Amino acid sequence: MPIEQRGVDTIPEAERTSGPRDLLSILLGSNLCLGVIVFGWLPVSFGLGLWASLTSVVAGTLVGVVVTAPLALVSLRTATNLSTSSGAFFGVRGRLVGSVVGLLLSLGYTALTLWIGGDVMVGTLARLTGLPTGDVTHTVVYALLAACTAVAAVYGYRLLLRLSKALAIGMTLLLAIGLIAYAGDFTTAAVPDTPYLLGSFWPTWVLSAVAAGLSGPVAFITLLGDYTRYISPERHSSRTVWRTTCLGLLAGLLVPQLFGTFTALAARGGLDYAGPLVEASPAWYLVPLLLAATAGSVGNAGLMLYSMGLDLDAILPRATRARATLVVAAVATAFVFLGHFASDAQSAMTSFVLLLTAIGTPWAVITLIGHTRCAGTYDPEALQVYNRRAKGGAYWFTAGWNARAVASWAIGAVVGLAAVSTPLYEGPLLALTGGIDCSFVLSGVVGGVLYAALTPKAAPAPEPEAALT
Repeated sequence: MPIEQRGVDTIPEAERTSGPRDLLSILLGSNLCLGVIVFGWLPVSFGLGLWASLTSVVAGTLVGVVVTAPLALVSLRTATNLSTSSGAFFGVRGRLVGSVVGLLLSLGYTALTLWIGGDVMVGTLARLTGLPTGDVTHTVVYALLAACTAVAAVYGYRLLLRLSKALAIGMTLLLAIGLIAYAGDFTTAAVPDTPYLLGSFWPTWVLSAVAAGLSGPVAFITLLGDYTRYISPERHSSRTVWRTTCLGLLAGLLVPQLFGTFTALAARGGLDYAGPLVEASPAWYLVPLLLAATAGSVGNAGLMLYSMGLDLDAILPRATRARATLVVAAVATAFVFLGHFASDAQSAMTSFVLLLTAIGTPWAVITLIGHTRCAGTYDPEALQVYNRRAKGGAYWFTAGWNARAVASWAIGAVVGLAAVSTPLYEGPLLALTGGIDCSFVLSGVVGGVLYAALTPKAAPAPEPEAALT
């Protein structure tokens, strides 16, 4: 299979041969991994029991899908990735906001997937073979996982699609067997010694809904276009693509997350997940657990790295996608080591997802408002001006920036960060919200309202300047 040569350029109609089933395979297969499963552990680590954990995760995921799924339709129309597509609203240079947000989101989730996958691999190998579990072993396993992931990401979309199709079937079977493996130790009670993280039920429940539920779909705000740009709007309707995206996100996120909640309660994993998960596993499930840790991690992190390569390619047009992917793979691996050797898993995960959700939500809302206003009609050539190191075009605005859109995003992000509640940082606006984290609501509403008020309803494109080649 040849290495994909496409970066963030416009995909020709002849190459847009994927369909809704391929999109469903990617959203389902790539998410059935420990990097997503571990988010089901978060509510338990916050001190919530079974039903509180389930309701918070489901509620947060549903809200996130409502906001995120329509973004899949943007790249269906533009035939390029979402950060580049956002140039229609932020300007061909202002769309770097989306590239940076996407890069940070993918970087964090890639590191998290390799981190938790590597820890489970080390634990299962230790039980199976007596392998020592020291720093050297972790370093080797992390490096091996990262190398496999980088290879898959460099080869690109077609290989990742094949891998996702296989994982959709294989990981479903492994998780189904896992329900049987841990059923004997399952309890509906909250794990002992884990009081409500925020001191009372409702603030903790809301924190769980955002950190464990909403964060899942938000992680895809810049990723969905990586897949739908290969789907032709001439052969597949927007309604079908939207429905498939909703189904893929719901099934792809809820199935592994709820498995994570079930196994966290079964393994009494209130303070840690990977260690108790391996210790509570019956001997006969260790090999399936090892397979889940390796294959699932490569599939999920591979797609994240692929997206990171596209975002870096968008930031640095002179770089090729393959080279950009190798660079971000090295950075992600460094973050894995930092997370393992210097961070507490719960605090790092919670802080990361809440902060990035506050920053990413206003960008997503502004992009959706812009897409609705232009009725899905774009000038694909004008979106590529920055990538070609030229000037002018329908989305040039002022020196390539739509200052009003960028300012709306920035103000929304600042408000969100001021209202966030994490184990490492609490924003000053929490005093006005009763200590409940409303950061994603405030950031999205403020960013969206400002953009709608400051920009023309019809969003007419400014007169283009003469293009320079």
